[in-house]
Amino acid sequence: MEPSEEAKLSFSGPIGVFDSGYGGLSILRRIRERLPLYDYLYLGDNARAPYGPRSFDVVYRFTLEAVRYLFARGCPLVILACNTASAKALRSIQRNDLPLIDPTRRVLGVIRPTVEKVGEMSSTGVVGVMGTNGTVRSRSYDMEIGKLYPSFTTVSQECPMLVPLVENEESAAPGADYFVKKYVDALFAKNSDIDTVLLACTHYPLLYDKIRCYVPEGARVVTQGEIVADSLADYFVRHPEMERRCTRGGSTTCLTTENPESFSRLARIFLGEEITANHIDLV
Repeated sequence: MEPSEEAKLSFSGPIGVFDSGYGGLSILRRIRERLPLYDYLYLGDNARAPYGPRSFDVVYRFTLEAVRYLFARGCPLVILACNTASAKALRSIQRNDLPLIDPTRRVLGVIRPTVEKVGEMSSTGVVGVMGTNGTVRSRSYDMEIGKLYPSFTTVSQECPMLVPLVENEESAAPGADYFVKKYVDALFAKNSDIDTVLLACTHYPLLYDKIRCYVPEGARVVTQGEIVADSLADYFVRHPEMERRCTRGGSTTCLTTENPESFSRLARIFLGEEITANHIDLV
């Protein structure tokens, strides 16, 4: 028998945070700084990462599996802290799956709040987007910026080598400068009026200082962590019924579909502290 709507509303648990791998930990880090009292359950689908090159259908299926898992672990709210999952799966899950799974739960993404904030920052109306091949080719930022700010121009640049540099712990190495400069120069060669550069990948904050070094003076470089954290805090103000369902114990649990020892080692880079991850299977 399906639980009643009243029973569903009584469900409470940690805030779920999902990413295809490690990058979402940079979002989680800022969320925890902004909202430290809550419990968090992070899931990285490292065994099937990266999601970027995969089709919309495959990313949707993988993301839905993760959302269902986090719901089964008691999460009333799941944040897709992954640009690819937000671009390729969020809308379908919100529209088609949530009403059938549990209409009282919520799944939120990172693209909409990021675009809202970036639009407020730009003076020229020309926004640069640096992202993975999958995020750029989905055109999600182009479309979302076009909806909210029709007069704006979006200029995108694929940066395929940046995630491997971060995950191989080479982000601080001199060799990383070559690729960062290459991508930044290519972005501004397309339009020199860019005044706001969005780092549309959760790995890229680890390269922020290098990117900032090569972006022309006067242009702003924007990361997503603080934006998503502020957006979640605002969401709780507007939706106190959901905020009350998120437990407050100040705990963080990390799960991965890959090797937990490897995950724990690299997670330290993104989260800024030592963690011990646990392995789970989604299928």
